[in-house]
Amino acid sequence: LALIISVGHRTGLFDALAGLPPSTSEEVADSASLNERYVREWLGAMTVGGIVEYDAATQKYSLPPEHAAYTTRASGPDNMAFFTTYFPLMGTVEDQLVESFARGGGVPYEAYPKFQEIQREETARVYDATLIDVALPLAPGLVERLEQGIDVADFGTGAGHAINLMARAFPKSRFTGFDISETGLAIGRAEAKEWGLRNASFEARDSAEFVGGRERFDLITALDVIHDLAKPRETLQGIYDSLGPGGVFFCVDMAASSRVEENIDHPMAPFLYGFSIFYCMTTSLAYGGAGWGTLWGEQMAVDELKRAGFKDVSVEKVEGDILNNYYVARKQ
Repeated sequence: LALIISVGHRTGLFDALAGLPPSTSEEVADSASLNERYVREWLGAMTVGGIVEYDAATQKYSLPPEHAAYTTRASGPDNMAFFTTYFPLMGTVEDQLVESFARGGGVPYEAYPKFQEIQREETARVYDATLIDVALPLAPGLVERLEQGIDVADFGTGAGHAINLMARAFPKSRFTGFDISETGLAIGRAEAKEWGLRNASFEARDSAEFVGGRERFDLITALDVIHDLAKPRETLQGIYDSLGPGGVFFCVDMAASSRVEENIDHPMAPFLYGFSIFYCMTTSLAYGGAGWGTLWGEQMAVDELKRAGFKDVSVEKVEGDILNNYYVARKQ
């Protein structure tokens, strides 16, 4: 069912259905500019899966509004259908993963050629709606400083969309995205050029190289990345070292517990543990890393931030974002 939902998201079928009255398979296919035979079979799968409703008398299909609210691009951060696009990618590494269960180690980043593309869509899905106006204001006084002009780094920037969003919103500040993925950085540079941004740049650097504070930033962000890293503890230490007095570390990561028993009722926990096995934990272990995993959890996150030197740490929430905690840590 997840694979079929992924197809529906990627082909725009959910978006087409949401804008139609009850329709035949031919009408749905025409609206989405897709092949009717494939659309008819997809609609059958969605019907028996309880997502689409079907009237046998008229042979028409419809997407209930309450289902459209969680399956269409218009639903933004609430779009659960988006998450299924990871499933085909994870399936391609299953054989390597099974070997890792037996011999240890893990599956390296290069085994996931489409990951940056999917991650960029996820970044846009969440942060286009919330980063500037909702998330960053969680750190008191930060938006005002960004408007005046400060130096900002994003560690593990991936395809750089968050950096570009901030650079566009705060033209007086200077933004640098760091990542080891040249593929992702190339996407970020292309977007910055397309948007005409002169205050956004991207560098291929390992986030674990910043220990010692040879460079200084006023704000460092790490958006859903710390738990993926081979050297997360060294990265957190480098972040602390690289912040000037009063500097802010803005970290977004999974809203979950470090204790398995406290995740039993978490509606996304099975997905998150699965994602950890199929990507986050295994890519870290592939490079001899710590393998903290997706569900390292709030308790461990706070402990590790304090271990790095942060004494002032708060854990914030964004309404409607069931997946993430927003950690605001200040260097005194």
